[in-house]
Amino acid sequence: MENVKKGTTTVGLVCKDGLVLAADKRATSGSMIVNRDVDKVYKITDNMIVTMAGTVSDAQLLTKLIKAELALKRIRTDREPTVTESANLLAGMIYSNIRKMSMIPGISHFVLGGKDSTGFYLYDLYADGSLTQCKDFISSGSGSVMAYGVLDTLYKPTMTVGEGVKLCIKCINAALKRDSATGDGIDIYTITNEGIVKAYHKQLEPDLN
Repeated sequence: MENVKKGTTTVGLVCKDGLVLAADKRATSGSMIVNRDVDKVYKITDNMIVTMAGTVSDAQLLTKLIKAELALKRIRTDREPTVTESANLLAGMIYSNIRKMSMIPGISHFVLGGKDSTGFYLYDLYADGSLTQCKDFISSGSGSVMAYGVLDTLYKPTMTVGEGVKLCIKCINAALKRDSATGDGIDIYTITNEGIVKAYHKQLEPDLN
């Protein structure tokens, strides 16, 4: 278990004009920082992205699988999969993955955000395969406790995507100050009627002074 890479803080927000999803850049193994530049936000279609937390190998594999399955679904049905269909498909994969016999527990927690013809949707896909639609905000990972404190205090349903980006920066910043498994940078993506945009990126270097 000490050799499993994990540790993260991810945040998802529902804003009045779209969605904002964010994550830090650090991966840990026990008390060791093993990677300072991990991408934890992935684009799975032109209109959907996921954030991942948990066991890195399982989260990366499931991300690749859902991306491939949605591409096949698009070919078979000749239409774009809806966000709800995609979330249910990924939830089924997580459910099967966590229940496989393995020397390493396949613990993975995803936040899926996307837009389709019916609107914007944000889903919490918990490590046991359960699926919950989020109407306001969600955070996952070891630093989520600190992030929730910021979200409960500052989140407003009427905030814009631009305001949501600033709130996500505050959430990740609060987590990296108190959670040793969170840090080294931040990636923030927005989903609006114009599509998916990487709205903010910052890499944090260790202070050697």
